[in-house]
Amino acid sequence: MPWQDRPEDSNDVMWRFDQNPIMGPREIPCALGVYNSGLLPYEGGFIGVFRVDHMDTVPFLHLGYSKDAVNWDVEHEPIPFVREDGTPSIIQWAYDPRLVEIEGVYYISWCNSLDGHGPTIGLAATTDFKNFTQLENAFLPFNRNGVLFPKKFDGRFAMFSRPSDNGHTPFGDIFLSYSPDMKYWGEHRWVMGADFKHGWWQGVKIGAGSIPIETSEGWLSFYHGVTSTCNGNIYSVGASLHDLKDPTIVLKRSYTALLAPEMDYEVSGRVPNVVFPCAALADAETGRIAVYYGAADTHMGIAFTTIDDVMEYLNNEKPREHCS
Repeated sequence: MPWQDRPEDSNDVMWRFDQNPIMGPREIPCALGVYNSGLLPYEGGFIGVFRVDHMDTVPFLHLGYSKDAVNWDVEHEPIPFVREDGTPSIIQWAYDPRLVEIEGVYYISWCNSLDGHGPTIGLAATTDFKNFTQLENAFLPFNRNGVLFPKKFDGRFAMFSRPSDNGHTPFGDIFLSYSPDMKYWGEHRWVMGADFKHGWWQGVKIGAGSIPIETSEGWLSFYHGVTSTCNGNIYSVGASLHDLKDPTIVLKRSYTALLAPEMDYEVSGRVPNVVFPCAALADAETGRIAVYYGAADTHMGIAFTTIDDVMEYLNNEKPREHCS
């Protein structure tokens, strides 16, 4: 997996790849932007499912391959999903995919149109990245940011999501749901909310980001938080730690952002002032983490950290009682 040590002049918990952005507009002929994508190690290299905004601005999901998880070859045509009965799926639009392996099966979750009635969580499965079966949508509209856990809990799949509305949601908390079969979802539980006491950067809404990472201390999740300004919304990255047996229990959480829009490719783009995590590669032996994030809904970048750095940060996080 990619890695760079923290710059000598930096004390940041998370630092950017000096080759950012690794992807951007016109990455393939049809693309206005390639960003907000899921990826995994696969067969000695890496494989990804990418959000590609086409030249008519409609987003679809494309497959991509890489030897080093930095330089990617993205297929020019969208993934050809088929339904469980073998008929082709008709996807009106699809965006912000996540990719996870659970017991030998690779699952894709994304924000999917429910027959024109609004956004919900789409699901698909593959074992070879050649044949993709679209499963039933997980929820009724409106919902976004469906992020599956990489293991089952008492035989059940688990997924974070963010119930929303059909507009540019001015609210949003993270919930957890369980399923025995990846078809019927229930036992919906509130996990954590957006509020200003946890920091203005996440005062409007929050949403799950990358696939949670299992550590000895709990499930580590990188999520996004949103604040509203007179010039629009700003998206930043935070971290939370969840109980290993019951992820609805939040053990620790960011009060400050780990990564906020600062660089030109994050501040300027089709949707300015956005850093949006969708994938993370973790090395268990070294504790290194590479977080992949969308930048300004136009580019994709990488930021680095380690398990130890994030845990030290979370252990020392506390709410600000006054401004200084």
